[in-house]
Amino acid sequence: MDLNALKSNFEKIYKKPVEAVFFSPGRVNLIGEHTDYNGGYVFPCALSYGTYLLVSKNDDRVLRFASENLERRETVSIENISQPLSGDAWMNYPLGVMDQFKKQGVVMDQGVDLLYSGNIPNGAGLSSSASIELVTSVMINDIFGGNLEMMEMVKISQNAENQFVGVNCGIMDQFAVGMGKKDHALALKCDTMEWSTVPLKLDGYKIVISNTNKRRGLADSKYNERRSECEQALKELNKSGEYHSLSDIDFHTFNQIFERLSSDVLLRRARHVITENQRVLDAMRALKEGNIQEFGQLMNASHVSLRDDYEVTGPELDALAEEAWKADGVIGSRMTGAGFGGCTVSIVRENKTDDFIHQVGPAYEKRTGLKPQFYIADVGDGARRLM
Repeated sequence: MDLNALKSNFEKIYKKPVEAVFFSPGRVNLIGEHTDYNGGYVFPCALSYGTYLLVSKNDDRVLRFASENLERRETVSIENISQPLSGDAWMNYPLGVMDQFKKQGVVMDQGVDLLYSGNIPNGAGLSSSASIELVTSVMINDIFGGNLEMMEMVKISQNAENQFVGVNCGIMDQFAVGMGKKDHALALKCDTMEWSTVPLKLDGYKIVISNTNKRRGLADSKYNERRSECEQALKELNKSGEYHSLSDIDFHTFNQIFERLSSDVLLRRARHVITENQRVLDAMRALKEGNIQEFGQLMNASHVSLRDDYEVTGPELDALAEEAWKADGVIGSRMTGAGFGGCTVSIVRENKTDDFIHQVGPAYEKRTGLKPQFYIADVGDGARRLM
């Protein structure tokens, strides 16, 4: 991203210089899918793609919102930050964060002129909403003296999305965006919020994100369906009430009690969650041991489980993963995100990334009629002030 071009655009819009620049990354989940709402582990990392926010205070007691990515602009009085804007307004994400800071007693006693600009690929499922929320949080905390720790800002950002925007997301996206660390993945236990950083030494390898460009029409309804199936499976397995979530059950125990389940569907849903949780633990160990090959095999196994047991992939994601598995230099590839479209994440040998794109792209298009997009990403730090 060309910061000088961004600054000159800000000056063109607002007729004054930029006072501060902030950045917040996107994220990708490397392994651990549909484990979050089942109390298990997720394993995301922050990316080099993200959202830039250029800021200058004003004396008009208003918030002026502009974006290089979206046409709609708005001016909102400081007194009205607790009122969501009508329509599909992107400003509701930052407004929700401002509302949460107000509830925390952090007073925005001056107006601000804001220019947001993101290079997170649109519709790629790399969490542009959490990126906007965290860059806004860091800006308010910095300029208006919030003195909040990053984890508090992570929770504020999630609350903004849940309560103000009305999207019932978990905390993984905001956590990865806020707490990201260069060249590290983050292991987060979603029910306890215990977490640790794990070195992600990708010497000679790159993360390649491949977008199916399939509209994810089924994702929301199937997501709710899977959640209720998991709740039912836990209820049936939990005869003596010792398990708080499916992720509390290890695979050895599951093999002893799975006959309690009333259907094959519930068995497969529970099996995915329990084995996926173990795959994250194995992935953490493999990376700590520097065993990138085993990490790749676990990614492949994750996709197979999401395809066969959890049934959230669909023909497009399967085609993209299967073509990646055939490509030279790929150590692992899997769907990432909710499923039924969206992206795969692959670990590819650095000197083979061009070959990967030239081989997988046409093969996928031949199978699906859709043209994929590819993004090569580095693992970066979390949300922060740049200048």
